Amino acid sequence: MSPFLAELVGTMFLIILGDGVVANVLLSRSKGEGSGWIVITTGWGLAVFFGVFAVGAYSGAHINPAVSFGLWVDTLLGGGSGFGTGQLLAYIAAQMIGAFLGAVIVWLAYLPHWSQTQDADLKLAVFSTAPAIRNYGMNFITEVIGTFMLLMAVFTIDGPAVDSEFAALGALPIAFVVWSIGLSLGGPTGYAINPARDLGPRIAHAILPIPGKRDSDWGYAWVPVVGPMVGAALAAIFYAALGRW
Repeated sequence: MSPFLAELVGTMFLIILGDGVVANVLLSRSKGEGSGWIVITTGWGLAVFFGVFAVGAYSGAHINPAVSFGLWVDTLLGGGSGFGTGQLLAYIAAQMIGAFLGAVIVWLAYLPHWSQTQDADLKLAVFSTAPAIRNYGMNFITEVIGTFMLLMAVFTIDGPAVDSEFAALGALPIAFVVWSIGLSLGGPTGYAINPARDLGPRIAHAILPIPGKRDSDWGYAWVPVVGPMVGAALAAIFYAALGRW
């Protein structure tokens, strides 16, 4: 499998299971309706595990433009990531396509439930994040912090301070980190920490024939795109400044 296809498929798997758990919890007459935040965060952690596990051998399983961007910045700073500009652009394109396709599949899986759900905000929430308190500046900072923590995990998992036996677990530590970020930092914004995870499904929401849907909240859409990219860059700079321990 080519790295491009691997990133597309891995991101698609991520969104099928990630947006899928949100649909299960939020949409009316679903078996999981109302089961809460712990179910959503656990589902997203497991979605990351499967996405990384499925395609890691072919592309490194970034499945997140912020991860790709962070590794690119690390390369510019003299790190050992070895991730070039051409790879960055190809990975981001694949991730966006995969995220869009994954959202379409979730829409199809829950097709009878869209008309049963009256709250248009809940329908949008299946596809994309929204702040609990709308304050663009603070929402942006929250996304920066969450993604910073994710990238620090990515950088250090193969670093010299980590036992090789632990690093060999591969997808599992990253899945636990994503679960932890959701539980600890997910409350203010829903923790996108992944531009493709938010933007690809948001585009799908805008295009798909979902009965009773609202607008796709484009005024907020920049926050879960720009915030994670800034957080990733800061993590790369921080990691380099501390000697890539």
